[in-house]
Amino acid sequence: MSLDLQKLAQEQKYPKWEQTSQEVLESAKDLASRETQLFDQIANVSNPSISNTLEPFGRFFNENAFVENQITFYQYVSNDKELRDASTAAEEILDKNSIEQWSREDVYKTFKQLSENLAEKRADSDAEDKRYVDKIITAFKRNGLALPNDQREKVKQLQVELSNLKVQFSKNLNEDNGCIYFTLEELDGVPQDVIGQYEKDNDNDKYRVTFKYPDIFPIFKYAKNSNTRKRANIAYGNRCSEKNDEILTKIIKIRYDIAKELGYDTFSDYVLEERMAKTKKTVLDFLGDLRTKLKPVAEKELENLKSLKASDLEKRQLQPEDEFYAWDFNFYNENLLAEKYQIDNNKIAEYFPLQSTIEKMLEFYEKIFDIKFVKLDPQPNEIWHKDVQQFAIFQNIKFGTVEYMGAIYFDLHPRVGKYGHAANFGLGPGYLKADGKTRRQPVTALVCNFTKPTKDKPSLLKHDEVVTFFHELGHGIHSILAQTKYSRFHGTSVERDFVETPSQMLEYWCWSKNEIKKLSSHYETGEPINDDLVDQLVRTKHVNTGLFNLRQLFFGLFDMTVHTINNKEQLESLDLFKIWNNLKEEVTLLPSDNNPTKGYASFGHIAGGYESGYYGYLYSLVFAADIYYTLFKKDPMNTENGIRYRDIILRRGGSRDIMENLEELLGRKPNSEAFLKEIFG
Repeated sequence: MSLDLQKLAQEQKYPKWEQTSQEVLESAKDLASRETQLFDQIANVSNPSISNTLEPFGRFFNENAFVENQITFYQYVSNDKELRDASTAAEEILDKNSIEQWSREDVYKTFKQLSENLAEKRADSDAEDKRYVDKIITAFKRNGLALPNDQREKVKQLQVELSNLKVQFSKNLNEDNGCIYFTLEELDGVPQDVIGQYEKDNDNDKYRVTFKYPDIFPIFKYAKNSNTRKRANIAYGNRCSEKNDEILTKIIKIRYDIAKELGYDTFSDYVLEERMAKTKKTVLDFLGDLRTKLKPVAEKELENLKSLKASDLEKRQLQPEDEFYAWDFNFYNENLLAEKYQIDNNKIAEYFPLQSTIEKMLEFYEKIFDIKFVKLDPQPNEIWHKDVQQFAIFQNIKFGTVEYMGAIYFDLHPRVGKYGHAANFGLGPGYLKADGKTRRQPVTALVCNFTKPTKDKPSLLKHDEVVTFFHELGHGIHSILAQTKYSRFHGTSVERDFVETPSQMLEYWCWSKNEIKKLSSHYETGEPINDDLVDQLVRTKHVNTGLFNLRQLFFGLFDMTVHTINNKEQLESLDLFKIWNNLKEEVTLLPSDNNPTKGYASFGHIAGGYESGYYGYLYSLVFAADIYYTLFKKDPMNTENGIRYRDIILRRGGSRDIMENLEELLGRKPNSEAFLKEIFG
């Protein structure tokens, strides 16, 4: 079977990654021109139907989704700054034209007429067709098409300005090359392997620490010198602030103006009408209730950490400190894991060499979802960087009806100009081709920042990095296994406050004893991690969960606070610096010793994608826990339940209401019982 699949994988057509900066810009202009022609065509339809309106409309976006995603993706991953800049410019061109086209009254009228025509013969309408038409009309309305001309024009201009600012905010983060310098003495406690990767400035005998995860996070966790951690924490918190502080302020003010022009009380009201939560009251009540439940748990955790800090300072004959600061948390959390649970994360990482762990992880997904990954040997022009790995994915191996599902890329190590976090980029969504029988299969990419291998050791994953990879692969598989008629509903194109659920649900496998053992393989001996170490690791899943989740709550509450402003007076006095730092101290319970930062200037989620939606990370956990406890807790590797979940949740993407899918999967309405049990015991 594997030989056949390898041959079948090699026969598939894969994208080329060889555009020049000039070609990227030309492609953007061509796509914008053709989009305008499409809208002109739709505007001139006299008696709109599915065949003469929705199908050509859907076909255009189906067939051009990859073109757009590819040319705008280069800005996150290309080694060539000129190409990254062209990619950013291409996104601005496409966004500006899209806003222009989606503000056209003539096209809006055509779709309104189509909707009315469908309503007269509702029984004959395909459900996904109807849903698409409804979404199109909603999109037009949310661009101001129900407003008088002057207001509509104002909304359009605001949308263009907003789009440009969001692109610039993201670009500044991606291009950030900030750093901080430390002497070897100041790095006491940081593992030698990590220090060995720092660039040394021989002129001042200091080490250059960038703000990339593999560089800066070990400082937070292992530097014994409190002042080292403090300086690193403050510098990291202020990255990009000289550029993005002002940009984010403008973004929030423009969002307020857009919401008001469209008749909403706040920007949150505008966003949430298309979310599962629906209203800001639902979100704020959810966050408030969770905060009330978490606070006493966190306060108890904090007392334990304070005692640990006092004992540590006394042991090292250092001056006692009454306070427990923000830069103390990661360090003493590591100490707690080591002292109480005998957990050494660097030791555990030895059991998770990157390549071996990936191979075993893919085997998990293969069994659960009845799929198969086949590693490819791409030509240089079939990947954007030499480190990128590529896999073809097949489905229904167990049943013998093997079907090619798409391709996934892994881009796993940091480099200059690359996106600095971990994310899945859905490059080419799948869809049903114009013949109504064959499918265009998707391509997607995981972009992460794990430690690079050295001449002595492979890249070794900390357990939290294993969880991160499992999570992002969950998004990738959602993209690959979806099978919708239109690219508009493909994969992760679901309600934003549900989109994290599939990935969060799959994180549970990283905390299941048998599954952790199967994932592990010591980089020198190949031995799996021993039972005692696994048992200790599993016990740590909810160590300091109160403090950790209060941090998530802080991000969500900051997001909601700045997006629920409902009057000009509040807007004019908007002070992100004050809101950020006051909320941070109040909610996280971790003071900064009067060292406020501008952390919001690097809060990429709030600038684009999760605005008035960051609460979704916590909200989605409720559904994730319910699904896992119901389908997988007793038997995590149950293929039958995995296929059922695959076909009801993942396969349908956003083509149906998510709540309907959840009720079908669970056999009832979802509830928070499993979530509360998981968090609070």
